[in-house]
Amino acid sequence: MATVQKLARMTNGVNVDDLMTTIDSIKATPAIAKFKFRVHNQWARGSQNSSTVGTFYGAGQELSRPRPFVLEADEPAILLGTDAAANPVEHLLHALAACLTTSMVYHAAARDIHIEEVESSLEGDIDLHGFLELNRNVRKGYQGIRVNFKIKANVPDEQLQAIVDLGSGHSPVFDSLSNGVPISVRVERL
Repeated sequence: MATVQKLARMTNGVNVDDLMTTIDSIKATPAIAKFKFRVHNQWARGSQNSSTVGTFYGAGQELSRPRPFVLEADEPAILLGTDAAANPVEHLLHALAACLTTSMVYHAAARDIHIEEVESSLEGDIDLHGFLELNRNVRKGYQGIRVNFKIKANVPDEQLQAIVDLGSGHSPVFDSLSNGVPISVRVERL
């Protein structure tokens, strides 16, 4: 007797059946929702450094990727770098864009909202007076970030903002940036 194989329900490139299974698993065993992500950074010279992303903790276990990812960082020449890679604050904008997009797409898929295309552009303002300690009243980080989405979806125009709100309403990076997060820094000798 032939077995009938059930096709996965895919929306926006997301396996919605697996997404619902994950949600049900977390409801049944809340402890598996705890994750710890890690990077290991190594300075090369000047403004060049790289972070390696490999292992992480999730679903109650240590996990590793088939191959580690390397994220390079540098500064543009005008900021005394060699412009060999995006700078750290550009990486932050990338992290925000990627997390907003992923959160939006996943939550739209869970609601059976089909998205055909998503583009975003981000722009942030930094005043070097803060970084260089030339004015203690000027913040060292971004003073503001603007995100603009372009979305192609078969929904009325008035629902486009609701789709974007799925991203900002669920994005861990958006939450970390807009609400702050405690950071502890310690040192030890190499």
